Amino acid sequence: MPVPTKVRDRCLPFLPDGDRVQYVFAGNSLYLNGMAALYGFLVVVTDRRVVVLACGRFRRLRPKSVWEVLPRSSELGPVEEHPSLGPTISFADLVLEIDEADIVAIRAADLERDGAWVPQDPLPDL
Repeated sequence: MPVPTKVRDRCLPFLPDGDRVQYVFAGNSLYLNGMAALYGFLVVVTDRRVVVLACGRFRRLRPKSVWEVLPRSSELGPVEEHPSLGPTISFADLVLEIDEADIVAIRAADLERDGAWVPQDPLPDL
């Protein structure tokens, strides 16, 4: 599900100056360093990079630190569907369980990486 504006605002201090936020979604880790562990993460896709923020076990929407900074060209998908877990994605040494509503944002972010696909303006003369 889309994160509230106040959660997006909590992510801003962890981003480099000048980065423009495009997508933010939350996920729960299934494994950390090869061990089963349930921690919250926020993934912030900006116009320049992908920033993974670690939140903690109990406050999944309150970022504590930067877990990983990836280039914007990093692919977040594919989204894997699991009948017992729900959708998951794997990147930056993480396996994150995500909400079904975030699948659209992940696929859009993957399509837009490096400006490879940007929809044309349907009304360029306006």
